[in-house]
Amino acid sequence: MNHSFGYYGIAFFGIILLRYFLVAGGIYVFFYSSSRQPSPTLPPRSPDLRVIQHDIQLSVLSAGAFALAAAFIMSACDWGITRIYSDWQQYGLGYLVVSYGGVLVLQDTYFYFSHRLFHHPVLFRWLHRGHHRSRYPTPWTSFAFDPLEAIVQSLFLVGIVFVLPLHFITLIAVLITMTIWAVLNHLGLDRLPLTFPHHWLGKWFIGPAHHAIHHLQYTQHYGLYFTFWDKLLGTQDPEFDRKLGDRG
Repeated sequence: MNHSFGYYGIAFFGIILLRYFLVAGGIYVFFYSSSRQPSPTLPPRSPDLRVIQHDIQLSVLSAGAFALAAAFIMSACDWGITRIYSDWQQYGLGYLVVSYGGVLVLQDTYFYFSHRLFHHPVLFRWLHRGHHRSRYPTPWTSFAFDPLEAIVQSLFLVGIVFVLPLHFITLIAVLITMTIWAVLNHLGLDRLPLTFPHHWLGKWFIGPAHHAIHHLQYTQHYGLYFTFWDKLLGTQDPEFDRKLGDRG
């Protein structure tokens, strides 16, 4: 059943906010409980409640931007002008897997170059400074985009549905991956157990150790999912592999 743009916007705003508070809030409670001290080599750092409040405020604004993008996508789908399809047999099961991986690679590429652009001195204060108020991020930081940055990042999903045939399941899988990955990347290293596979993640994928360096050193580590753009373009910390090896 088709709905109005306004209906979609309100519905997705509620869904996105609920997802944020459930995922970010749940993981925050789990890892930041006073009874949990999983990393004896890194004393737990007390989170700054004022920074967390700021992160939540930015996340609410981001939810509005992404809700508008989702409402546009759904309205365009109702009008039949996107390449979203619902019958998985139309392209086969194999294409579902390939298209999912392809979207992640394209999104990572889009994120890397836009993220690096946001760090240009002319743009930083307008598009990205709010996110970096958290030098030591928490799960609440995962969705704390400045409003203009949220708009730019939401445009990727708006554009991709007009370019590639994508099943609804693929879109949902990408959104779930994006949410979990963002929260994982913003976990403080002092909250993770020593058994956490930093070296394996850091070698091929963006993980908490990789992104924690970015929040401290703005000129390094701009990727979202994968490390290859950082390695290829020289924005990987040259000591990163050694540091991971030392941590085990």
